[in-house]
Formats: sequence, structure tokens, C-alpha cells
Amino acid sequence: MLLAQGETRPRADARRNVERLIAAARQALDEQGLAVTTRDIAHRAGVGLGTLYRRVPSLDALLAAILADIIDEMTDRARRAVDDPDPWHGFVEFAEAYVRLRASSCGLHDALSGAADGLDLAARINQLQRATRRLVQRAQHAGVIRDDLDWRDVPFVLATAIPADHTIGLEARPDQWRRNLRVILDGLRQS
Repeated sequence: MLLAQGETRPRADARRNVERLIAAARQALDEQGLAVTTRDIAHRAGVGLGTLYRRVPSLDALLAAILADIIDEMTDRARRAVDDPDPWHGFVEFAEAYVRLRASSCGLHDALSGAADGLDLAARINQLQRATRRLVQRAQHAGVIRDDLDWRDVPFVLATAIPADHTIGLEARPDQWRRNLRVILDGLRQS
């Protein structure tokens, strides 16, 4: 939990405010990306700016904590996928989580695209890279993913499953990313 400077154990109402601020920040980050403001977060949480500034060390610290949790979740999913007895199933489970999380969070998309340099997420992103590399290479060694791919191609290819809202006068379906991902997975699979 984020704590203001010098605070060791917040009161119950202060803890609830922090929980509301974190939930509001996550929602705003998902919708607006890194352009989110403290004013918007406070409004969504139903607290004043003074409460936000007392409860949270800084906007960057709040956003970094939320993004770190999401990136850690993705890394954990990649590590669990490596342990799946079926290499293809493990890879597909990770791919779906990776694309779903990227599609649902503009903030995560910003962070993984390099727009969050000031938030000190490099170490966590490096862990995600290592876990993804291990997962892809395991699937390649098992013969379920094309061996002509460099592991670094896979995150880029998966990211392309996230559609634009519109193209050639057509509106993306709510599940368009899932449909796109199925086509991509077919292309990644060793034939």
C-alpha cells in the first residue's frame, strides 16, 4: 500500500481512501493512459485533491505501483505458462492474457511501448522480457511454434491483435482482439 511520508499505519478511513484512489487510478489509467491527472483520479475516487496528496506520495508513484502490479502479473503468467505440461497450451494462455491486458489498459500499452520512462519500470519490463523469451524458446524447442521466428518477434506480433476502433468503414467487434489473436496463433504455430 502506498503511504504518505512518515506514515506507518493509516487509520481505517485513510486505508479506504487509498483503496479508492488506487481503484480510481487503475480505471483512469486503463481508459486514458499516462495522460491521467490527479484531479481526475481524485474525482473518480470521490475524494478531494488534498486527500490524494496526503495519501499518495506522487502521481508517478501511484501510476508506477499500478503498472508494476500489472507487469508483474504478466510476468507471472509467462512463468506459469513455461511450467504448463503442454507447451502450446501454456503459450496460448499467456498470449491471451498478454493481449487482453494490453487491450484493456491504455496505461499498460503506454508503458510497454516505452512511454513510461520516468516511472522506473525498466527492471520489471526486463523480467517480462526474460520470461517471454524463455516461454517462446521452450515452445520452439517443443516444436509447437515456428522455429524461424526470433523470440523478440512474438510480443510485437501479439500486440498487433489489438485492433483499431474502425477500419474501412467497419467498426471493431467487442471481441475483435480475440478473433485477431486466433488468426495470429494459427500463423505462429508450427505446421
